[in-house]
Amino acid sequence: MISFNKEQIFIVTGASSGLGEGTALLLNELGATVVGIARNEERLNAMKAKCKYPENMHLEIRDLTEDIENLPSYVKELKNKYGKFQGLAYCAGIGEIAPLQIVDLTQMKKIFDINYFAPVFMIKGFADRRNNTGNRASVVVISSISGIKSDKGHTSYSGSKAAIVASCKCMARELANSNVRINCVSPSDVKTPMTAGKIEEENSKYPFGCGDVSDVANMIIYLLSDKSKWITMQNYIIDCGYM
Repeated sequence: MISFNKEQIFIVTGASSGLGEGTALLLNELGATVVGIARNEERLNAMKAKCKYPENMHLEIRDLTEDIENLPSYVKELKNKYGKFQGLAYCAGIGEIAPLQIVDLTQMKKIFDINYFAPVFMIKGFADRRNNTGNRASVVVISSISGIKSDKGHTSYSGSKAAIVASCKCMARELANSNVRINCVSPSDVKTPMTAGKIEEENSKYPFGCGDVSDVANMIIYLLSDKSKWITMQNYIIDCGYM
């Protein structure tokens, strides 16, 4: 059974909803200390109200796209405030369906900012030996099945998700000597606020029906834990056989 202790501190981005919320709550339930980051203070507080050990759930209100270049300094500030980190789960992200004819550079940059540039610079900060425990510290980044199996209208979204997987593999190779592991998880659609109104229409695609947040969160937790201490540089597809 996977378990943590309160001295093991994890950053979870996008912690106010969806996969980020599910991951933050499960880490907390299993005994870890969590620093949950999101833009929406009201939803973050609602998430904390659900957690098993509120004293081990710390909230940080921040838009990760506002000052991407200085995210490494932000991670250092968090370390100074809470202590060295055992892991980072990057679950923040946005999606958009836009035909090529209306793809706009400004909107495309907005998608890449949160789905690609922000996780790279958060990992850069986490990778600083002064900010992580060095004891097989683990990073998990949420990508998407869209980075592998693209669909119409996903030029920007699929591009950002494929790019982060490629970069995570490079970073994982670089950081292996520092005892930092990096893996990605690429789920198909699961029931989250981001997929509301769409997911039920696609139920027939999945042999076991639509997935829940917990179906993905459990994989994230495994990759953050020492049960996966020999696993790095991988991209796990969770799609119930959709591929």
